[in-house]
Amino acid sequence: MTPNKQNILITGASGLIGTAVWKNMSDSPDRYALTGFDLASDPSKGKSVIIGNINDFAAVRRAVEGRDQVVHLGANAGAGDLWDRIRESNLIGTYNVFEAARDAGVKRVIFASTGQVTWNYEQEPPLAAVIAGRHPGQPGGYRKIDHTWPVRPSGLYAASKVWGESLGRYYSDVHGISVLVIRFSAVNRPDTPLNPTGNINPGDVDAPGERSFSLWTSQRDAAQLVRLCVDAPESLKFDIFYSGSDNRWGVRDISHAEHVLGYRPQDRAEDHRR
Repeated sequence: MTPNKQNILITGASGLIGTAVWKNMSDSPDRYALTGFDLASDPSKGKSVIIGNINDFAAVRRAVEGRDQVVHLGANAGAGDLWDRIRESNLIGTYNVFEAARDAGVKRVIFASTGQVTWNYEQEPPLAAVIAGRHPGQPGGYRKIDHTWPVRPSGLYAASKVWGESLGRYYSDVHGISVLVIRFSAVNRPDTPLNPTGNINPGDVDAPGERSFSLWTSQRDAAQLVRLCVDAPESLKFDIFYSGSDNRWGVRDISHAEHVLGYRPQDRAEDHRR
C-alpha cells in the first residue's frame, strides 16, 4: 500500500449504488484499493468481491480485517416491509458491520441510510404540494428537510435505517469510529427521473410520479457523495448528509453536504422534463 492509500471494503458492491461507487473510485487505483462483499459477484464487471452474507458475523469480521474504511451499502429494501428480511440484513447485518469494524480497528464506516427516514414530513403542506408539482410559490420558497429534523420514517425499512444511524452514533461516540451517514434519495437503474418510455418513473419506491423531480439522485452524484465521505478528514467523527442532484424543486436539503464535504451535484432532474 502506498502512503495514504485507502483499503476499502464495499458491502453490497454488486448493487446499483455499489456499482456506481466502484466505477467512480476505480479510476484512482493509487488512492483506493477496493474489495467488495456481497451475496454474489459479476465477474464481467472486474470486481474483487468476497462472497458472503452480512448476517454472518464471522464472514463480515474476516472481510473487514486490514481495511481502513467500510462503505456499508448492503441492505434489504424489504418490498412490502418484509420483517424477516429486514431484521436479518438491516438490523443484524448492520450491527455485524459496526461491531466487526470496531474489533478490526477500522477508522471509518460510511453508512447508507435513506431519505425515507423523514418521509412523513413530505405528506404535509407545503412539501406535499411541492413534490406533487402544485406549489404556488418559487423554488426554494419553502423550508427543506435537513439532517437536524427528528425522524419520521415511512415504514419498517426506513425504521431499520434509523436503527443503523443510531448505532453509528453510538459506535462513533463510544468507540471513536468515524461514521458518516448518507440518506440516499431516489437513485434508480434508468438513472433518470423518467422511465425508458419517457414517462415519470413509477417504479422507484422512494419517488413515484412527480416526486422523482424533487428527490432524484443520479448515479454519478450518489457515487460522488460516497467518495467525498471517504476523502473527508479524520476529524469528522459523525455526520448525516442527504443525497440529491441539483433539483429545482428539491425538498431534502443537500446544502449541508455542499458546505461540509464540498459536494457539487453534476446532474439536474429538470433537464429530463419533456
